[in-house]
Amino acid sequence: MLNFKERITTTIIFLIVIILLFLDIYEDISEGAAVSHVTKEALVMLFGFVGLVTLWIKYFSIKKINSNHVNDINKLKDDLNTYKVKTYDLSHGLSALINQQLVDWKLTDSEKDVALLLLKGLSLREIAEIRSSSEKTIKQHASNLYTKANLSGRAELSAFFLEDLLVLK
Repeated sequence: MLNFKERITTTIIFLIVIILLFLDIYEDISEGAAVSHVTKEALVMLFGFVGLVTLWIKYFSIKKINSNHVNDINKLKDDLNTYKVKTYDLSHGLSALINQQLVDWKLTDSEKDVALLLLKGLSLREIAEIRSSSEKTIKQHASNLYTKANLSGRAELSAFFLEDLLVLK
């Protein structure tokens, strides 16, 4: 896709070609050139003009679509910020309770970190990358925390903290 400078350059080139063709057609007509020859050159000039118009129509169409996307992104950011403000007290209270439960389970700092990242939905591989550890180490931390918490796995870990928050209507 062409950026604005490239479109301007292309436009200038198209306009120069169109002007030169127009001048050539004018000269051909003045010299009595065959109608078929003049018609062919006129068609080339017309196609150049159509190409130029198409180039700019596409540009403005894409610009409008991008503008709409930017507006959508900004609205989503605003919605997220509004949600964060509304849930600030709840999330900090829940966070404190989760941290206290991890302490009550007597987890190591590494096991606590892994537990929180598991609750956020990260995969073992992603957690290993974040913590600059091997996936095997993360699996061991996860296994240790499940044992200490008397849970069977990630689903029970999530359910332990989230089950009562999700009310069905």
